[in-house]
Amino acid sequence: MELATTALLSVGFLLLLPQGTLTNKGPESLPIRVTVENDLSNMAPESYSSSVVEGGVLLGALRRLQETQQDFKFTVKEDPDFGLLLQSVNGVAGGEREQTYWEILSESSGEYTRLDVGECPPQSFNTTYPRKT
Repeated sequence: MELATTALLSVGFLLLLPQGTLTNKGPESLPIRVTVENDLSNMAPESYSSSVVEGGVLLGALRRLQETQQDFKFTVKEDPDFGLLLQSVNGVAGGEREQTYWEILSESSGEYTRLDVGECPPQSFNTTYPRKT
C-alpha cells in the first residue's frame, strides 16, 4: 500500500513523561497525558490523564488509560507480519476498503517518527487522525 495514495487514520496522542528513577519498590509510575484528535469529524480534541510504568510499552499505558477512563477505548489486532496494530480509538476504526489505518507519530522539534504500540514511548509523542497523503 503506497503511502502517497493511502488515507491515514491517526489518533492524536500527546504523552508527557517526567524523568523518573527506579526505586527498590520496582519501576516508578509516571504521569501521562493523551490527546486524541480526529481531523475528519471536526470534533474537539479529547485529553486524558493516566500513568505508565517507567520503561513500559505504549500498549500498557493505553490499557491502563482504558481501565481508568470510561470514555477512552481502543482495540489492537495482531498481524502475522507486522505484529500489533492499533485498530480503533474511541470507536473509530481504520478500514482496508477506505485504505485508512491508525498511525502513532512521535514529534520532536518538528520531526515525526512512527511508533508501534509495543514500543517504549519517548518522553513525548503525538499523532494526528486522519489525513490524506
